[in-house]
Amino acid sequence: MIRLSLPALILCAQCLPAGLSAAPQPESEWTAAGRTLAGKMCRQALPENSEFAGVLQVRKPKAKPTVILLQVRTQVTATNWQTIYAAHRTNQSQALRLTVIHTDEQPNAYCLRWTPPSPGEPDQGERLTGNAAMVPFANTDFWLFDLGLEFFHWPNQRIVKKEMRRGRFCEVLESVNPHPAPGAYARVLSWIDQETGGLLRAEAYDPAGRLLKEFSVGSFKKINGQWHLRDMEIRNEQTSSRTRLELDLHTE
Repeated sequence: MIRLSLPALILCAQCLPAGLSAAPQPESEWTAAGRTLAGKMCRQALPENSEFAGVLQVRKPKAKPTVILLQVRTQVTATNWQTIYAAHRTNQSQALRLTVIHTDEQPNAYCLRWTPPSPGEPDQGERLTGNAAMVPFANTDFWLFDLGLEFFHWPNQRIVKKEMRRGRFCEVLESVNPHPAPGAYARVLSWIDQETGGLLRAEAYDPAGRLLKEFSVGSFKKINGQWHLRDMEIRNEQTSSRTRLELDLHTE
């Protein structure tokens, strides 16, 4: 089974600019295929629990680079699966904790709070959905929305083209936000490997049609038959800020 969350995206080769476009098809076919593909991306679940440590490296103009320690844990239940991100700086004992709750046929829910709950205590904190989840996580370029790949849940989906990029055949999926807020994503283009179903690249545009963010993956490592993301970067093209995520995939 293919893993969908950001710490576990599947990739066989990097997807980089320049390529070959497929022949045009009727608009109705592009729309139907786009809805089907987005639905598949939403329904993909993680087959097992996992936990990794990592770092977020933030570089903003005219500021010193910031390093944030990160713990990423996935829990699979009978009704949903959750990805939990706990981030804290090296000089802080308190951690910012984000729980992304994935449920079939429903948008994700994002629960944000400081410090993990005590044993037996339910998740609490601010619960965000939709445009409200387009806020930075731990002052990085990753929005809560990005960590849940929420744009695949938007109702307006269509394939706009197919491209060969560095030997991989990609379907380019356009996801359109039905109710974009100022400063939020209005549409997202996603390059999806047709063979593996893995997300290779994404570009997010604001309501004025300007490129806002660019997401690109780095390397991957295969563990117990599953591909896990090693590193990736997200760039804010409007602020010239960027954040790099690196995960420690060391196993005994």
